Amino acid sequence: MVKRLGEDEAQSILDTAIRQAAIAEGANLASQAPDGETSMKSFIDCFELWTRGGALEVEVHQATDERFEFDVTRCRYAETYQEMGLGHIGQLLSCNRDECFCEGYDPKIKLERKQTIMAGDAR
Repeated sequence: MVKRLGEDEAQSILDTAIRQAAIAEGANLASQAPDGETSMKSFIDCFELWTRGGALEVEVHQATDERFEFDVTRCRYAETYQEMGLGHIGQLLSCNRDECFCEGYDPKIKLERKQTIMAGDAR
């Protein structure tokens, strides 16, 4: 795709497709929420899906009905993309989808992220 369209256009197409898929996946998980109602609590309950198999190691600072704060202390996605030589698009392939997933799950839940391991930050 890069050879045919160039790096920027290829990444733009991937970005759009990944965001749309993440919104749809979030909405699908929301449809399975208890009583069909999503909330911060139900999101926290399903957060295990993000960490399953050690994919992410997190340090939770706050988990309430209104707020969920945590730091990712290890990201195996970042490690894997680096090993595959895809570290330069890891943010696009993985981190990029998290905010969109939250949007699909419950539009009231907003993900705020200041840094990522994928981008080379410590946490």
